[in-house]
Amino acid sequence: MDANKILSTDLIDLVFEGRNKSYGAYELRQQYNKRLRNALIITASIALLMLLVSFLSSLNIGGSKGKVEIKEVQLEEIKQDEPNEPPPPPPPKPPEPPKVEMAKFTPPKVVKDEEVKEDEKPPEIEKLEETKIGTVNQEGTKDEGIVAPPVESTVVEAPKEDDENKVFQKVEIDAEFPGGTSGWTRYVTREIERNIDELQDDGRSGTVVILFIVDKEGAVSEVRALPCNEAGVGNCLPPSSKLAEIAVNAIRKGPKWKPAIQNGRNVKAYRRQPVTFQLSE
Repeated sequence: MDANKILSTDLIDLVFEGRNKSYGAYELRQQYNKRLRNALIITASIALLMLLVSFLSSLNIGGSKGKVEIKEVQLEEIKQDEPNEPPPPPPPKPPEPPKVEMAKFTPPKVVKDEEVKEDEKPPEIEKLEETKIGTVNQEGTKDEGIVAPPVESTVVEAPKEDDENKVFQKVEIDAEFPGGTSGWTRYVTREIERNIDELQDDGRSGTVVILFIVDKEGAVSEVRALPCNEAGVGNCLPPSSKLAEIAVNAIRKGPKWKPAIQNGRNVKAYRRQPVTFQLSE
């Protein structure tokens, strides 16, 4: 193509210069703008037609709506048929158990004859053979093997002497540090911080379990660290560790504990207290 025609020639003609323009690609690209314009016009026409149809349909539906008539509904009371048969009679009362003749038991008392009252005289021996002994005098049938109703009584079992000095392994309520769990945490934390240098020099993290006895007044005795085979905790430290020594001393010199409770009274009991220390990284 001549240089003078390059500026006035379309880009598509430059691309297909010297190529087969009758193959089809040339014509498609040449008519691209026209086809795009026609497609946009057709799409817009279809959308406009759909909107028009929808608008007309809504007008027809709105115009065809009728008025809704609401009628009041009255509820009629339905009378229940009264039963013709009379109600069944109530069941008869069970017969009262027969009263057994009873004679009031009078505890023996040594007094003068003129001071004896008539109602306090013990019954005759012959009468007692056919009469039950009770708390009051009662007339009734002779005793023919009928068991008289028992007299209710409350028996309070006194504590055994063995329980007074017994050291309980398990109790209903364990002994507790003054202030509860939060009070114990603050106390043992202060003790650990006071000996933090020695614990860091020991270089061991873990848990020790301290076993001791709390008596009925809350005093602590027989404080010792349990070996790992008895402690039953993970990452256990032996009794020879620095943490075990600090924990034992803290419990020995600490305040009195709240005693354990068994059957509503303070008792002497064992107490297991774990103490854990973690080295800071």
